[in-house]
Amino acid sequence: MTLLIVVVALALLFDYINGFHDAANSISCVVSTKALTPIQAVCWAAFFNGVVLFLAQHSLLGFEFHVADTVAKIVKTEAITLTVILAGLLASIAWNLFTWWYGIPSSSSHTLLGGFAGAAIAKAGFAVLADMGKIYLTLGFIFMAPLLGMLLAMMISIVIANLFRRANPSQADRWFRRTQLVSSAAFSLGHGSNDAQKVMGIISAALLVYAHQQSAGAVLPDWAVVDTVIRGGKQHIAHIPLWVQYSCFAAIALGTLSGGWRIIRTMGTRITKLRPVEGVAADSAGAITLYLTQFFGIPVSTTHTITGSIVGVGAVKRVSAVRWGITRRLLLAWILTIPVTGLLAAIMFHALKSALG
Repeated sequence: MTLLIVVVALALLFDYINGFHDAANSISCVVSTKALTPIQAVCWAAFFNGVVLFLAQHSLLGFEFHVADTVAKIVKTEAITLTVILAGLLASIAWNLFTWWYGIPSSSSHTLLGGFAGAAIAKAGFAVLADMGKIYLTLGFIFMAPLLGMLLAMMISIVIANLFRRANPSQADRWFRRTQLVSSAAFSLGHGSNDAQKVMGIISAALLVYAHQQSAGAVLPDWAVVDTVIRGGKQHIAHIPLWVQYSCFAAIALGTLSGGWRIIRTMGTRITKLRPVEGVAADSAGAITLYLTQFFGIPVSTTHTITGSIVGVGAVKRVSAVRWGITRRLLLAWILTIPVTGLLAAIMFHALKSALG
């Protein structure tokens, strides 16, 4: 029980760190164009991160807990222990803090998945990975998510440019500055729906492991019960305890309120210079990408998505408007995230195994 409490506490700590690490994703565009002040922007983003919980609980607008189900099934429940999950969380937290300190907008999502999988592989080998199709799809979206965000942003930018080509520049600027509130809110909904669910999936996996470790016939308390169903010959999560849902969304919202100013500077100013019209296009493209991927249960990176969208709006202006040197360094960090956190998690698993016995 003590180890389970430690795992849950660390999962929520990771969720909080995810909030301020990825706050830049939600607010970098709206801050860099000065549509909102930084404090207003984080409050705006945190509020809409939380709204997602209500939408998902009532299955409104297509928001459901598909991503949590996918993450919980990355590793076979019967083949792992709470020590595996603990090692994965410690590695994920370490890498997130490292990249935040250096202002590198890496993916918290892939940090978590890499850590979770790396610790499990260290214990039981690659056979412990459950749904390889989902894993390959997740890996593929390291590149597909930013590409999709970039293409959508380019399309939206071109459409807007044609629709408003005769508009008064100063009036259009004021109008798009207000419109950015809507596009930023939409992106924050996508951020909350995708990122908080990943931690819900990790806690659900921990609860399923805890249940599996109990003696046959033991009655679990209601707070520890994760309901599952069999569909298509595979186990799926049917219900996650309410305390897990509320605590995960509260943690990411509080993290977002804490800001993430180091990464905001990278996202909002160093990739390309943004105007309100371009901020609307980037946020809208990112929101559409995140909505579609959460609908299909694909745990993508909000960082990758909004970076691709920002590159897209910059490239529409002119190719030289994008600082490609910065972009290449970000791409390298993305590629390294999963193997580095996987290796860290493997090392931590063996250290914990020796320490805990």
